[in-house]
Amino acid sequence: MRRRIVAGNWKMNTTYAEAMDLVEGLKSTLNQEVVGETGVIITPPSLYLSDVVGALVDNEYIAVAAQNVHEEDNGAFTGEISAPMLSSLDVDAIIIGHSERRQYFGESNGSCKTKISQALNNELAAIYCIGETLEERQSGNFMAVILHQCAEGLEGFIADDMDNIILAYEPVWAIGTGEVATPEQAQEVHAGIRAWLVERFDAETAENISILYGGSCKPGNAAELFAQADIDGGLIGGASLNAEDFTGIIKARTNA
Repeated sequence: MRRRIVAGNWKMNTTYAEAMDLVEGLKSTLNQEVVGETGVIITPPSLYLSDVVGALVDNEYIAVAAQNVHEEDNGAFTGEISAPMLSSLDVDAIIIGHSERRQYFGESNGSCKTKISQALNNELAAIYCIGETLEERQSGNFMAVILHQCAEGLEGFIADDMDNIILAYEPVWAIGTGEVATPEQAQEVHAGIRAWLVERFDAETAENISILYGGSCKPGNAAELFAQADIDGGLIGGASLNAEDFTGIIKARTNA
């Protein structure tokens, strides 16, 4: 049975004090009634990870993820963070291949594949991001683009590996723009990805993989998105920086 998940990507936002206040705000609002069976993940900036994990050590509702990871275990890579480092902090997961990493830092499907391997080899879940640009959407070729990202990023992995890989579809044209894919547009892509997973692995594996939607998901549109058959949750950007908004999205997922 695939998991319902709401993950908040804080990106390069919050001071230390703001980050810890946000954690405390979430701790005070998230309980069994709000969360239900929904998995909640937050991804603060890397330099706060240790303190955020420490603040949540007795919290059963919130997991912690990193926003990126390097391809190597260690070495002369100034400013980078490795999977063994993250594992040593008791981080739970890593976002890999976010469109901003692809656009601004040149990440490729191949480098994402290596990073996914690093995550799994260090007992960390991977949230693998895929999605099309506005130009690719308008060309009508968007599904081929997305499935190519899936094929290259997941090359070499077996069905058992997918127990620890979450997919996140994020239409690049809807990230931080206020634009959002309609529920029907999002469902079309999610269903296409799941059909590809059936062919790539098998029907049982495909059915058990969580596919999140990311792209200007807010409390006001979350319920309609989460009502779609193949949308298992959300990768939330700006709305995750506000405890009330993020909680509203979690409630929408729990109640869908």
